[in-house]
Amino acid sequence: MYTPASFAVDDLPTHHDFIDHHGFATLISQSDEPLASHLPFLLDRQAAPQGRLRSHMARANPQWKSADGSRVLVIFNGPHAYISPRWYAAENVVPTWNYVAVHVYGTLRLVDDGATVSRIVDETVARYEADSPQPWRYAGDADFLDRLLQMIVGFEIDIDRIEGKWKLSQNHPVERREGVIRGLREIGDPAADDIARLMQETLDR
Repeated sequence: MYTPASFAVDDLPTHHDFIDHHGFATLISQSDEPLASHLPFLLDRQAAPQGRLRSHMARANPQWKSADGSRVLVIFNGPHAYISPRWYAAENVVPTWNYVAVHVYGTLRLVDDGATVSRIVDETVARYEADSPQPWRYAGDADFLDRLLQMIVGFEIDIDRIEGKWKLSQNHPVERREGVIRGLREIGDPAADDIARLMQETLDR
């Protein structure tokens, strides 16, 4: 990922926190042509020096067959927003886009045993049901669940490299950044609000 020094974030806990918060990501691998799947990921921070990702995909998805044992890229996207040059109150400026993203690299390994695949699914459900006042849990027929589990493939990725990019106008003077924050907050859009909050955090440091 092209990351100028002013936008680079190299702090591993910050990357991990971002992955935990933005767990739905894009898995990219290469076969005869590039392949991509959009999947929920779980992060185990302690399982490898930089962490381990776990996920699953439909067995009918051909990506897993060529991805096993290969180097893959997983892209985690955060908030993003269009930045209007109107907010800079300056001449000779152009539009841009502010965003946050984390790229994770590693080797994908399939998980063969049913117990581990079941655990990945259970942990995924628990993770995304956690904020519900009445978290859902499967309470149906065990045979039906077993048949569903046979229709998916689990996998793990030990992280060997992480790149973080926080493109938040850090390459502009403070007064321009403050103008962008005001402009974003006036939009009233949740993603714009998130970018404004992140920009303010970079100014407050």
